[in-house]
Amino acid sequence: MSSFSFDPVKIGIVSVSDRASTGVYEDKGLPALKEWLTQALKNPITFEARLIPDEKELISATLIELVDAGCSLVLTTGGTGPALRDVTPEATMAVAHKEMPGFGEQMRQISLKFVPTAILSRQCAVIRDRSLILNLPGQPKAIAETLQGITTGDNSVSGIFAAVPYCVDLIGGPYLETHDAICKAFRPKSAIRASTPT
Repeated sequence: MSSFSFDPVKIGIVSVSDRASTGVYEDKGLPALKEWLTQALKNPITFEARLIPDEKELISATLIELVDAGCSLVLTTGGTGPALRDVTPEATMAVAHKEMPGFGEQMRQISLKFVPTAILSRQCAVIRDRSLILNLPGQPKAIAETLQGITTGDNSVSGIFAAVPYCVDLIGGPYLETHDAICKAFRPKSAIRASTPT
């Protein structure tokens, strides 16, 4: 009987909030990201967590630090609206080697099922070196809905995470495997590992 192990993955999680970073209130973004990713992925995960204020240069520097530290995936939460202090997308684009606009488009489609103000969101996704960086909403419920997708009546909207493992494959990262009950990753048949355990 052959043994099989899942690829380990290092994931950066960044909560961008002036108030949470100074202790005015408890940050809920990092725990929400960690909980969802731990439930969704079969891979052993090492998290690199950061809680920082809405400062463009600091956000950019943090993203670069996490990519350089070997994080194949970096997820941010917060700072994506139109307010003057919301600069996460600008900081993310500043470190991008490639933009991945489909992720932002889909995130807004999911949020529009709940609130018309979803069109105010400026969430984006980029690739830097061999890392995929995703800007997510700030609320824990919205984080899960964005990653996992939603089903309302006969209507369902795919979450963005279904496309993440194959994207990470294409940029040279580890082979991410998901628990189908949480999120079924999609890959072309030619990209699926033959000996994946159940």
